Amino acid sequence: MKIYSENRKASFNYNVLEKFEAGLVLFGQEVKSIKTGHINLASSYIILKGQEPFLVGVKVPPYQPNNVGADYNDERQRKLLLNKKEINYLVGKTKVKGFSLIPLKIYEKNGRIKLEFGLAKGKKKYDKKEKIKKRDIEREVNRELSE
Repeated sequence: MKIYSENRKASFNYNVLEKFEAGLVLFGQEVKSIKTGHINLASSYIILKGQEPFLVGVKVPPYQPNNVGADYNDERQRKLLLNKKEINYLVGKTKVKGFSLIPLKIYEKNGRIKLEFGLAKGKKKYDKKEKIKKRDIEREVNRELSE
């Protein structure tokens, strides 16, 4: 399983409660661009329009910038491929206040591009500060033990 992009900020900004896997509807040049590592999940999220999930905010630059059609949009909404049961479950969960669908990573599985996303709840500012403090203390302890 080759990972093309990871959203490292997701674990810092959110508590991921559940993880899901979905396929993506992509154009051929988008697949080539993703396989060369040209994708960024940093400020992306997933929305549900009716009964269809879409990935929003992901920028996939063209594979060959000089050979791009006039109608190519690198920030278009990309449809996610999920089972009906999973979609209904996600619709119910996202109606609860504070829950979001956050992309975690894009990878290849059996020759197909897959997206791993999570049902997440946002962390408060004091939770983030506490995590930074714990990390700094742990780093100091490890530094003292290694000397």
